[in-house]
Amino acid sequence: MLQKIIYIALAGAVGTLARYWLSGFVQKNITVVFPFGTAAVNILGCLVFGLLWAVFENRLSISGQMRIIIFVGFFGAFTTFSSVVFETAQLLDESQWLWASGNIVLQNVLGLIGMLAGLAIGKYI
Repeated sequence: MLQKIIYIALAGAVGTLARYWLSGFVQKNITVVFPFGTAAVNILGCLVFGLLWAVFENRLSISGQMRIIIFVGFFGAFTTFSSVVFETAQLLDESQWLWASGNIVLQNVLGLIGMLAGLAIGKYI
């Protein structure tokens, strides 16, 4: 168990550094005041997450522990957005339209409301 936690932490460190580098690289090389660095990380993260998941499901057999290290460790640190999108895609694949829509609303709209509330409360503390 300790070894698994260490591997997840190491994969998370790599994911964090990759996010920091890619986001900074993209943002530094544009002149528009829009978070394209974060968008690049989220979009690339979703693409690679989906690609690897499909390859592991259909072409390569890897252990559940290795999947956790890659998808929770690396992608969890690189972008949690990819996890939200993957879970929503799974719901859509299962024709769970209401749950998929609810997940999008819950994660995005309520997340934004939570962020705005946290910022407002933080100003008064």
